[in-house]
Amino acid sequence: MVDIGTLSLILLLAMFALLAIGMPLGFASAFLAVVTLVLKFDVDILFKTFGKGPFSVLGQAVYRQMTNYVLISVPLFIFMAALLERSGIARDMYASLNLWLSRTRGGIAIVTSIMAVIMAAMSGIIGGEVVLLGLIALPQMLRLGYNQNLAIGTICASGSLGTMIPPSIVLIFYGLVTETSIKALFTASFLPGFMLATFFIIYIIVVTRLDPSKAPLPEEDPDAAHGVEKFKMFLGFLARFTMWITGVLLLRNLFFTVSGMNTVTEGVDPIFLGMVSDIPYIIGAFVLSALLVFVIIGRETSAKGWEMGKGLLAPTIVIGVVLGSIYGGITGITEAAGMGVVAVFVIGAIRREMTFDIVWDSLMRTLKSTGTIIWVTIGAAALAAAYTLAGGPNYVANLIVGAELPTMGIILVMMVIFLIMGMFMDWVGIVLLIMPVFLPIVLRLPADEIGWLGHVEPRYIAVWFGVVFCMNMQVSFLSPPFGPAAFYLKSVAPANISLTDIFRGFLPFIVLQLLALSVLLIWPPIITLFL
Repeated sequence: MVDIGTLSLILLLAMFALLAIGMPLGFASAFLAVVTLVLKFDVDILFKTFGKGPFSVLGQAVYRQMTNYVLISVPLFIFMAALLERSGIARDMYASLNLWLSRTRGGIAIVTSIMAVIMAAMSGIIGGEVVLLGLIALPQMLRLGYNQNLAIGTICASGSLGTMIPPSIVLIFYGLVTETSIKALFTASFLPGFMLATFFIIYIIVVTRLDPSKAPLPEEDPDAAHGVEKFKMFLGFLARFTMWITGVLLLRNLFFTVSGMNTVTEGVDPIFLGMVSDIPYIIGAFVLSALLVFVIIGRETSAKGWEMGKGLLAPTIVIGVVLGSIYGGITGITEAAGMGVVAVFVIGAIRREMTFDIVWDSLMRTLKSTGTIIWVTIGAAALAAAYTLAGGPNYVANLIVGAELPTMGIILVMMVIFLIMGMFMDWVGIVLLIMPVFLPIVLRLPADEIGWLGHVEPRYIAVWFGVVFCMNMQVSFLSPPFGPAAFYLKSVAPANISLTDIFRGFLPFIVLQLLALSVLLIWPPIITLFL
């Protein structure tokens, strides 16, 4: 029988050794789960009490993870991302954004970041985003003479925003493992996710202004709109879009009013923009947008703006269906994922892009990606259960707390461990293996000592830690030697761009990610502003 300290060291070294020789994380975790039980309880449990005792606990842990209803949302979001990648929705969105920012220094890189935010809000799948941006944006930036490091870093860093911006699969898994409200996690991660995207855009603007050679302007189109005229077209597009949105909201509100579904009831949350008191504001917005379209800007100018921006309509509809159904209280996470798939499929069918080959290829990609995640989940859940039976969480907790570090010192040690583990291990394994050990420690820390500028409320500590963890995983997607974003981009990049070149392009963006992580640690209340 091996003591828990020695067992922990054996598991750590064995995990790195198995990953180094190429064993998949799911199988490595499952193998080490059996090793843990044998070293802790004796080899007889493999033969004399097989299926009973400690082994039954492993089976229950795996069964509990695999039968969680929210887990169904994972393949649905992956399928939605695959459909988006193969259809022309993303390309049309990129073309529309590019029309508005084509004469801005670094405009294509900025468009790439904005497109990544929109893509993240549609599906939350990182690999598909990086590949899609690599196919669409990288050739155009290189053709126009953009700095290679800037182009590579923008694509991979922005393409990884799906980790932070809802509906993030990382947040879904964290919520499943820690039994934290996924809706609260989504709400809390909005601001940090957009803050990180803003850091990327500001960096692009500053760097390209300081060194214009990094982002040459494309040749000017004499027929294209400029200055005030272009701004008026943009306002016209927004006004027409607002007319459509407010018109739909007004019909929805009238339906709720006639059917009596929006009556004020004590203890029941009011319907978002669906109450009688909201009608004057909706009508006011509709009238103002109509005045802009037909009087102030003019029908012709706004029509041109609509043509320039209509590529943004399909993504907006998908985001509205997915996030609107969640925050509107219509459905849960799983049902929203299903509705998103249906929305993408219907839009693609209307555009005559949903061919059998596209759907079949998307299903195959979904099957492969989901299979990988499921096997990692099974193996990691088994190892986490075995390590818990062996007393591992208590040992690690006593080790960290016994070091007599200040509260933020303990948090910083955890951050370093996350960053190091993220360099070598998939995020699914980290959530399932490390989080059951770390989160109980964090929940025991004094809430008023977490952060330096302001503090997080005790009831939101699990939510805050989840957002901080996701920001760590943002860094892990770019961290050598196994940063997955690099390999995603390499699969579609020109042959002359090596993995070394790709990792070199990451460096400034890793600094920006660490800066965003520092903001969450220094000012924890940022995650509660929308809660």
